[in-house]
Amino acid sequence: MPLTISELNTCERAAFTAALGPLFEHSPWVAEQTWPLRPFCDAAHLHANLCQTMQSGPREQQVALIRAHPDLAGRLARQKQLTRESTREQASAGLDQLTDAELGAFQKLNDEYRGKFGFPFIICARLNAKDAIVTAMKSRLTNSPATEHATALGEIEKIAWLRLQDAFGTHLH
Repeated sequence: MPLTISELNTCERAAFTAALGPLFEHSPWVAEQTWPLRPFCDAAHLHANLCQTMQSGPREQQVALIRAHPDLAGRLARQKQLTRESTREQASAGLDQLTDAELGAFQKLNDEYRGKFGFPFIICARLNAKDAIVTAMKSRLTNSPATEHATALGEIEKIAWLRLQDAFGTHLH
């Protein structure tokens, strides 16, 4: 049964982290470090605090968070080894239905992007169709590393907001 805001405001750190850790891909530190900031008045307040924790974390932790995300339509997706959340998100953008040519194009762009920036391309797949994702990948390859770091964190905030709504929906009040 989903937790409510009042339950989150009163639960122990471990339960809080277990409930909210999956919002940030393989990075429960965000939830764990946000726990002391309770109480939260609503989902938006909770999300803002989680994002502030992420944004104020050490650069090394931020990069580890970015690197924890899988490549879009990458090897892990093909091997069905994504988290439940990532599987659903990539499918919503049609990335589970790519032709061989589209898959090859994604792999080439993923490799080029990772080679330039040292981390995977991050975009909120649920808010973009596959063509928009390809366009964004090509466009963002021209960005500086600092710009892409900030852009990736901004996309992670969008992903976390949608995951928060999925996890708690109308129960979060």
